[in-house]
Amino acid sequence: MISAEVTVTAQFYDVDPMQVVWHGNYARFFEVARCALLDRIGYNYTEMAESGYMWPIVDMRTKFVRPVRFTQTIRVEATLVEYENRLRIAYRVFDARSGEVLTKAETIQVAVDARTHELCLICPPVLVDKVKALLP
Repeated sequence: MISAEVTVTAQFYDVDPMQVVWHGNYARFFEVARCALLDRIGYNYTEMAESGYMWPIVDMRTKFVRPVRFTQTIRVEATLVEYENRLRIAYRVFDARSGEVLTKAETIQVAVDARTHELCLICPPVLVDKVKALLP
């Protein structure tokens, strides 16, 4: 499938008193990687809005394998797993030096018609066409 990767360094404002990245900040790391993936597809939030759809996250699951600590540099990889009925993206957080997997996660987004606020049971052709154009 299609993937994108970003590099992030854990900042002081990311960590808790134990110098470990607070669990709630991982959502921001995933968002940065998700935007890189959507840019690669050519369907980031601006294009989504222009196409008449909103894409709320309806599910997010995270498995913390090892902690990310203050000043640690990580690679966050986002991979498109499913795109026909919903947008399912898998994430892997790696230590930038060792390549060790630190976190695994997944988000699910659904298409909602921006005009009627109705849930779409299949992904709009605008997204499906863009994804298929990138696949071998």
